[in-house]
Amino acid sequence: MAKSLKLGVAGLGTVGTGLLDLLARHRAVIARRAGRPIEITAVSARSKGKARGSHDLGPFTWFDDPKALAVSDQIDVFVELMGGEGDPAKSAVAAALKAGKPVVTANKALLAHHGAELARLADEKSIALNFEASVAGGIPIVKTMREALAGNQAAKVFGILNGTCNYILTKMADEGRNFTDVLKEAQQLGYAEADPTFDIGGFDTAHKLAILTSLAFGAEVNVEAIDIEGIEAVTLADIRNADAMGFKIKLLGVAVATADGIEQRVHPTLVPKGSPVADTDGVFNAVVVQSDFAGDLMLEGRGAGSHPTASAVVSDIVDIARGNLRPAFGVPSGELRKYRNAPKRAHEGGYYVALELYDRPGAVAAIARVLADEKISIESIVQRAPAKEGAIASFMLVTHKTLDSSMRQALARIERDGHVASKPRTIRIERL
Repeated sequence: MAKSLKLGVAGLGTVGTGLLDLLARHRAVIARRAGRPIEITAVSARSKGKARGSHDLGPFTWFDDPKALAVSDQIDVFVELMGGEGDPAKSAVAAALKAGKPVVTANKALLAHHGAELARLADEKSIALNFEASVAGGIPIVKTMREALAGNQAAKVFGILNGTCNYILTKMADEGRNFTDVLKEAQQLGYAEADPTFDIGGFDTAHKLAILTSLAFGAEVNVEAIDIEGIEAVTLADIRNADAMGFKIKLLGVAVATADGIEQRVHPTLVPKGSPVADTDGVFNAVVVQSDFAGDLMLEGRGAGSHPTASAVVSDIVDIARGNLRPAFGVPSGELRKYRNAPKRAHEGGYYVALELYDRPGAVAAIARVLADEKISIESIVQRAPAKEGAIASFMLVTHKTLDSSMRQALARIERDGHVASKPRTIRIERL
């Protein structure tokens, strides 16, 4: 058997510890599949003395500086599991690539902000920059898009890309609990961070979507072009209303290729019950790719966690051990198109709008006039009667397709006119 492939691992948190677990448990089978042994020879982390289960770091060379580890002669491959879009991750990965060492990373933020730049460094040295673990944990979506669908032209990619948000929305729907209560439970279970903004605000989903967009359409990664809306404003009433109308609410990342450019967006979405994405609940992720020859393809699985993500890391390492070299984003970095943002278009699925109206004569007619002025056509209306005269009534409507700008202008006018007791809420509908 060929000589062993020596790994330098920077970052020994959740994923790094999972990698230690996996390599310890499946060392022999991985060696057979890779055609050579794979071993960790050096490591770096923020704390050397931190307990990491049953793992003894004694056999590994310790580096205080991950950048020094990245260029060390003791390693063949640099595995970056530190996270973060900037340093030390960025400088360490760049240093490894410039030194001619292949890189495996799980760092979605790094790739979303610097993916094209790092891909160019890898191409200059004809080495691998692999990142299966950066999107959807153990789901092999990167390889599927980069390799299995290489003969296809993708038109759209979308999915549930954040398990924290999916867990919260699922619990709210299944147990009738409010957002704050379920978020607190998710934090206690370790599904959400102490500061959950990155997840519930949609930013984690946006980073992953930016990577998928580049893979799908052969364009440079552009996370700044994504319209982002999180789930913080979704209420239990919205979830119940959606259920009554035959929908579930999911946080989706959506990227669409048009003749005029690329549209990227992250937002809560009403999806029809019974559709595959609607049936993806709990902490699971799902990604759908719509392509011309293969048709629609959906992959579902655990989108995070120590062992699923470590599984994706090892798949990338095995590719390097086998000598499999693919362009990071499916085409050589010099062939990546400049990103072109599509102009705002009519949203094909329409909108769900929830209003809390003062129950007084002329209120509903005034709302209808505003929508008509903005050329927004109403598909259906539901009004729940107030408990007593003069109270506030819940008023829900579903529109036909319309421009996002028109909907925003209409809601601003409705709010200014004084007929609503609170800020109107709107959620897009995707007819999947």
